[in-house]
Amino acid sequence: SVLSIDAVPVTENINIDENKTASLAKLKAFGIPVKSVLLDILPNTEIIPWGATVGVRIDTDGVLVLGTGIVTDDKGLPHNPSEGILKSGDVILEADGKNIGSKEEFREVIEESQDEISLKVKRDEKVFDETISPIKSLDSNNKKLGVWVRDSTQGIGTVTYLNPSTNKFAALGHGIMDIDTKKLMSIKRGEIKQSQIVSVKKGKKGTPGELVGDVKDIVIGQVISNTENGIFGEITDANIINKEPMKIALQDKVHEGPAKIRSNVDKDEIRDYDVYIESVNRYNTDSTRGMVIRITDPELLSKTGGIVQGMSGSPIIQDNTLIGAVTHVFVQDPTKGYGIFIENMIKHENI
Repeated sequence: SVLSIDAVPVTENINIDENKTASLAKLKAFGIPVKSVLLDILPNTEIIPWGATVGVRIDTDGVLVLGTGIVTDDKGLPHNPSEGILKSGDVILEADGKNIGSKEEFREVIEESQDEISLKVKRDEKVFDETISPIKSLDSNNKKLGVWVRDSTQGIGTVTYLNPSTNKFAALGHGIMDIDTKKLMSIKRGEIKQSQIVSVKKGKKGTPGELVGDVKDIVIGQVISNTENGIFGEITDANIINKEPMKIALQDKVHEGPAKIRSNVDKDEIRDYDVYIESVNRYNTDSTRGMVIRITDPELLSKTGGIVQGMSGSPIIQDNTLIGAVTHVFVQDPTKGYGIFIENMIKHENI
C-alpha cells in the first residue's frame, strides 16, 4: 500500500460570495488574449471524465533540501556545515559540476570530494552557486554535508480526465506539495501506474480518511508537469479507458444543486456518486477552491464517510457536463470539500 497524495485539508469555515461573476485571467499567449481563446474553444471541448485511482510517482529536478543538521566529526566535535547556506525547499541541481538526479548521486559526489564542494542551487525561481566543506562523520566515517534531502515521492490519486484528441491527462486538481517544506515540487520525470483499492480508512470529524491502494507495476502514463491546479501528462495506452467523452461547462454555467462525482473507491470499480453543490465562488484567488460540494450518496458515505485522501481529482459532473474536480476535504466535516473548475485545469494543457 502507499500513502495518498493530497492537499492540506480545510480546517476553517469559509464564507463564499456566490454573487461574484465569472472571471478569467487576461493573460496573453503569443499576443492572443487567453480569455478570448478559452471562452471560444473550451465550451465545445469534449474530454473523458475518468475517475480512476492510480499510483503516482515523481522524481524531483535535482534533490530537494528538507533541512540541515549536526554532523559529529571524527574527533567528537559537532558541526553544522550547511547552516545559513542551504534552507528547506532549496533544490540542489549540480554538485562539483555533475548533474544531480538522485540522493545516491549526491552522496557519491560528497564522498569523492577533496575539500569544498561547489553546488548549483535553485531557491524559488533563482539559481545561484554555493560552496560547502563536508565533514567526516564519527558514526559512519563517511563525509557528510549535514543536509537532509529527498529525490522522489509516491502515492495514489485520481485521474480527472483524458483528452482523446491529444492523449493528455490531468489528475488531482491540485499540485503535489512536499510534505515537509509545503512547497510545490519541481519534477524531472514522473509516471502513473495501475492501482487497485484494497481498503478504505473512513473519514470522521477531525481525522481525514484515506484510500489504500495496491499499485501494480504497469505504467499507463508519463507525468510531464506539476502545477498548482494538478498534475498533467500523457497516457501511453488510451485503450484502457472505456468511458465516453463529455462536453465541459465553464464556471458561469456551474450552479448550486445536485451533481455527481466519478470515483474509484472499491477495487477497480469506477462509478458515479451523488453530491450537492452548496456554493459557487467564481472570484476566488485560490483556483482549487471554486465550489463547495457535499456528499449525499448513502453508499459512498457508508464506504468512506465522505471525501477521503486519494479522491482528489475525482471528476465533478453536472447537467451531463464536466464542470470540475474534487480537491480538498473539510477536516471538521468530511462529507464536504472543495472543487476546482475544469477550465482552471484544462487551460494548463492548452497554454
